[in-house]
Amino acid sequence: MTNTQAIEVQDLVKVFQRRGEETRAVDGISFSVKRGEIFGLLGPNGAGKSTTLKVLTTLIAPTSGKASVLGHDVVADPLQVRRNICVVIQENALELYLSVRNNFRTFGRFHGLGAKEIEHRSDNVSEQFGLRDHMDHKGIDLSGGLKRRVQVAKMFMVDKPIVFLDEATTGMDTFNKRTTIEAIKAESRKGRTIVLTTHMLDEAEILCDSLAIMNHGKLIAQGSTETVKSMGLRLLSVNIQFDKMTRQILQSLYKTRPVKVDVNKTDVEVTVRDEKQALQILASAKRNGSVKHFEVSSATLEDVFVELVDKKASGS
Repeated sequence: MTNTQAIEVQDLVKVFQRRGEETRAVDGISFSVKRGEIFGLLGPNGAGKSTTLKVLTTLIAPTSGKASVLGHDVVADPLQVRRNICVVIQENALELYLSVRNNFRTFGRFHGLGAKEIEHRSDNVSEQFGLRDHMDHKGIDLSGGLKRRVQVAKMFMVDKPIVFLDEATTGMDTFNKRTTIEAIKAESRKGRTIVLTTHMLDEAEILCDSLAIMNHGKLIAQGSTETVKSMGLRLLSVNIQFDKMTRQILQSLYKTRPVKVDVNKTDVEVTVRDEKQALQILASAKRNGSVKHFEVSSATLEDVFVELVDKKASGS
């Protein structure tokens, strides 16, 4: 493994046997993650993301293929892998009858930290993740989003070079999610490698340096965020503001057969496949309504994701 790679996966397969039937949850995937980057493993529910994460964190063994973390094979050397990672999985890993403060203390002691260091690091993560006002609250009394935030904060109390976050912001409201995303970005700037799975594409677009998209156990796209957004697709977003919205305007827009149309009062966002279709949309809009403002930009990662998954599903 080269010095720049934190994780390498080669032809990884995981097969489950259920009631005599074989399910290939992970079907021959290969990818690598550079040290110090935020890597996103994306896909719809059931795509194989969490299974892949469980293999990389030694919770389950692969059926075939290889995976290594900082050069340590997940099958041959699982103890060394565990010594270098922290993990937040979808299942709740919170002591519900302890306060947030004592959750941090217990986690710190488990990882061999002294009392003074635990208090220092607890103060840091509580500030970083906006938890100061909740330190004396028991886990059982916290909302789902706050429980999740405490779980994620615990991971950054210890100096592990690689952090795995499985659906890290599940259940969080907008404010809590923003706080958590900023904290994750700050930890990445310190040089940690962060691997996250998510089905929230807006979150991945903000956070990730590189990503891979899974569907039905296979990788259907991988690379930098910008590379994935542009690979084989030329999706554009056309934002148009009208003086007044009419049925005629909407009918004319749909006639151009765009990928997606979102309407908010007099504002319309139309996702199209290329520049030619964008020009058709603008021409149609000007013919059928009074246009106050328009803007053309690259489509979002979510638009590209849906298009890629749909193409894969249809076999095209």
